[in-house]
Amino acid sequence: MKGPWTALLGIAIVFGVAPLAQAVVVFSCTVSTTPISFGTYNPLSAGGDASTGSWSVICTATGSGSATVTGTLSLSTGRSGSYASRYMLAGTNKLMYNVYLDPGYTVVLGNGTGGSVAPTETGTVTAGQQYQVNGTMYGLIPAAQNAAPGAYSDTLVVTVTY
Repeated sequence: MKGPWTALLGIAIVFGVAPLAQAVVVFSCTVSTTPISFGTYNPLSAGGDASTGSWSVICTATGSGSATVTGTLSLSTGRSGSYASRYMLAGTNKLMYNVYLDPGYTVVLGNGTGGSVAPTETGTVTAGQQYQVNGTMYGLIPAAQNAAPGAYSDTLVVTVTY
């Protein structure tokens, strides 16, 4: 009688470890920003001109179950094409500036290349819930630039990859 019981037990074990239906979680993320507005630049100011802006990423999970999502926020170079020396334009006149992750103006916010950093965040989201991450961007126009009067601007694109 040992043979049939062994076979039956083997079948029960196979059924016991059969995979269960997998939970499916779908993420949808949005990003919003408040711009950095420097106001009027004074080239005689010893400290330059500083201002802040902010960003917010909200990921919503749908489906069933929960999952961990890792998101990376990146910021484009703007018109300059460089993280080392971003600039704003007023016509053909340039005004150098940059955007940083820290209030000490040492970590350039970018995409992780050219000396910049792209912040990454990981979190678990359950279907029907949201995961939100907020941050501050620190803008600085260096002092003593011989800039012509004008309305200077640049446009940066914020991208979230998840």
